[in-house]
Amino acid sequence: MTLLSYQVLKTVADQGSFRKAADILGLTPSAISHTIASLESELGFSVLNRSKAGVTLTNYGEHLLPYVNAVLNSDESLQQAIAEFNGLKQGKVKVGCFSSVCTNWLPDIMHSFQKEFPGITIEVFQGTYDDVAYWIKNGIVDLGFLSVSSAGDIPIEPLYKDPLLCVVPKGMQRITQKEYMEIDEMRTYQFVTQRESTDADIQNFLKENSLDVQSNYHVVDDLSTIAMVAHGFGICLMPEMVMNDIPYQVDCYPVKPEAYRIIGIAAMNPEFMAPAVRTMYNHILEAYQQ
Repeated sequence: MTLLSYQVLKTVADQGSFRKAADILGLTPSAISHTIASLESELGFSVLNRSKAGVTLTNYGEHLLPYVNAVLNSDESLQQAIAEFNGLKQGKVKVGCFSSVCTNWLPDIMHSFQKEFPGITIEVFQGTYDDVAYWIKNGIVDLGFLSVSSAGDIPIEPLYKDPLLCVVPKGMQRITQKEYMEIDEMRTYQFVTQRESTDADIQNFLKENSLDVQSNYHVVDDLSTIAMVAHGFGICLMPEMVMNDIPYQVDCYPVKPEAYRIIGIAAMNPEFMAPAVRTMYNHILEAYQQ
């Protein structure tokens, strides 16, 4: 087995197509097919399912992919180390992030980083907390932004305390006239909620305060949640960062007791990073660690 065969397997798995993988790698579809066939022959089992709908990993292939990613990442680390010894800052950094970091932080991070290190390429993967954690654990990304509560056993460096707010329809007649929203008042309203993988910190806040919310609306993304609130279907809890540049008319109140999500930068092995990854990691710490 060679690095090329590992790269071919990863690219085919990512693209779901021999032809698309061939275009990306600069090879012919027949060369891709031959490489996979040789790999499967050497392994002794199939790693890909072929059908008219496309190409997918077999169960064996899914279990093998994290090890393939580890080999390819190690080779990338070696190439970056060699470039660093030669006085060059080169390589690729793959970063996972959730929506509000992607819109609020990542553009500035990418501009400032690439201005200082133009030889390092950044590849971005956006998803939920669960997506980012999975990508980090399986070597699909080098670094990922997570909330501390969603990181689990992944090492994470805290960066920023993001207050939770109670979001209500614009001009909603409240039970009290307080400048904040207490738990007892929240109990009286209908909620718009998200999946736990999307808003783990909010779910934790609800559980810690024994707030058993009533909701007929279960959506996935922040913007859809706020749109439902803006149109009068309920209230929601949302991190303050999410509310930047929201196009809907709503009112926001601090919650009592105070609550935060803590955003951090996570990596499986912070002490063993490729040079380009370490450079990006330090750049993020310098820019955002409070």
